[in-house]
Amino acid sequence: MSATQLFQSCLFLLLATTLEVSGDALMRKALFEFAGPVRIGAFVGGAALLFGYGSLLNLAPVPFERVVGLYIATLFLVWQVMSFVAFRTLPTLPILVGGTLVILGGLVITFWQPAGG
Repeated sequence: MSATQLFQSCLFLLLATTLEVSGDALMRKALFEFAGPVRIGAFVGGAALLFGYGSLLNLAPVPFERVVGLYIATLFLVWQVMSFVAFRTLPTLPILVGGTLVILGGLVITFWQPAGG
């Protein structure tokens, strides 16, 4: 993977995961915090964000089987930021340890080139 491809992939994935996590957070708020027209608007907005996520993830210039690893690592990081911004929740030690494993696994899936392959 060239440096340009890696940069483009990271940009697509950062945007896609930001849309996904934002859409999920908006849906959660619609379900549990909003009522009436605001709830309906939040559901529509959340659905639009999730549609954008699905579109961008599948437009990333990396084969799907390789993009998944980088996507999962990026998703974990963005999820922690959104969790703090939207819900004022800091990650616990188990989340940080598990998240480190998720990130390392994502990097292995994306960048490990098997010998002879």
